[in-house]
Formats: sequence, C-alpha cells, structure tokens
Amino acid sequence: MMNACGRWPAIALRSLLLLLFAVVIFGPLLNLLLWTVAEAWYFPAKLPIHWGFSYWGRVFRPEAGAMLALGNSLWIAVLTVLVSTALAIPAGYALSRRSLPWRSVFLLVFLLPQAFPAIAVDLNIARIFYGLGLNGTVTGVVLVHTLQGLVFSVWIASAAFAGVHAEQVEAARNLGASPWRAFFTVSLPQASPGIIASAIFVFLISLDEFSGTFFVGAPDISTLPLQLYTAATEGNYQIASITALLLLLPSILFMLVVERFLRADVLAKIGT
Repeated sequence: MMNACGRWPAIALRSLLLLLFAVVIFGPLLNLLLWTVAEAWYFPAKLPIHWGFSYWGRVFRPEAGAMLALGNSLWIAVLTVLVSTALAIPAGYALSRRSLPWRSVFLLVFLLPQAFPAIAVDLNIARIFYGLGLNGTVTGVVLVHTLQGLVFSVWIASAAFAGVHAEQVEAARNLGASPWRAFFTVSLPQASPGIIASAIFVFLISLDEFSGTFFVGAPDISTLPLQLYTAATEGNYQIASITALLLLLPSILFMLVVERFLRADVLAKIGT
C-alpha cells in the first residue's frame, strides 16, 4: 500500500508533463482547425460565435487562385526534388568516401547557406537572378529552393552511401562488374531508402518555402505560402488557416513516409 501511495506523485507528475506537452503540440493545431470552420470569432469569446464552411468555398473559388497556387507549389516542389536528387546522388556518393581529400570542408560548404539568415541569402540571390533574367520564373524559384534543400539531400545521401557494405561492392567487382555496374546494382539500391527520405525532406522544404519564392518569384509566381502570408497580413484568419491546413496535410503524410524509410543507422552516419 505504501509503495502504491509513493508512486502516485510520480504518476501525477508524468501525467501533468504529458498534458503540457499535448497542449504545446496540439493546442496551435486545434486553434487552426477552429479557425477553418469559424464564420465569426470575436474577443472575448472562447469559441467561434458562428460556425460554417463558407470560407472554404471562398478559398476554392477559381478567382481566389488557391488551386493554381497549390498546383504551382507541387510542381515547383517536384522539380526541386529532381534537381536536388540529381546533384545529391553523385555528391553524396563522393563525400561518403572517407579517403576523399578535404571531405569535411566540402560537407561544411553545403551547410554555409544555413549559417546566414534566409532573407539575406534570398535577397542577394534575387539580385543575381535579376541580372540573369531568372526573376519571376519557375526556373529561378526552383533554383533558390534547391539551394535551401541541397544541404539536407547531400548530407543524408552521404550518410546513406556510407552505410553501404563495402564487402558487397568488392564482391561485385571481383565477379567482373564495372564500377558503374557495381554502383547501380549494389550501392544505389542499398542507399535508396536514405535518398528517398532526403527527397521527401526537400519536397517538404520546397512546399513550405516562403522567402525565396517571395524575393525571386513574386508577383509572377504564386504559391500557397505566399497566399498564406497575404491572407495573414490582411487579417483573413479563416483563409490563412485553411491555406495552412492544405500545406500541413502533405507534410504529415510525407513525415510518416520518412519515418519508414529513414533508418536510425542512416541518421547515425550523418556528418561522420
């Protein structure tokens, strides 16, 4: 009886911590969901005064441009994944070789864009792209998104290739396989879960990217993050919340996929 009584404070403390954690994580999401169905919500009311889905109709009207922005966001994200993956596979394979000279320096170079404020980096990229005629183009937006996502794709691809068993590659070479054939039949298939995970990360980064799209693409290129920003600054919280929910759903779906493909042994090799 004494042991059971002594455990109650610990159980109560754990329950309180779990409750606080749930409030911190799910509280903003619950508020977001409430705004998506709130017709009217004024202070000091704790809940919406009127409920409904009329704002959903406003978002999906053709003249609102939400579907066009969603299509642009998905198309740009797919192109960003293709460009990033095409660069990350050879770069990650090369950087996975510990014998590569200046390997740590090259890995650090891919982190440099993340060491500076994104707005400052994107603003200077926009100035360069303006001289090249890339402002207001899908190509320009894809390139600036690729710069943001390349750090994740290269580092994860490098870790994925580092996890490939060297004995299997050597066995393929001893059986007469050329370096290219050994790469495509042994190294690449074994590294594919990490590469898929990096591609998903890049997709999510591109889908949510705002500052690069704003400085390089606006006003010619419209994406959902730009529409979300516009609605929020104008005080259209219902429109902003519905737009945020549209961005949140694919993020949740892809994060579940990442959890399946990105193994702990791959994560352990990032940066080594």
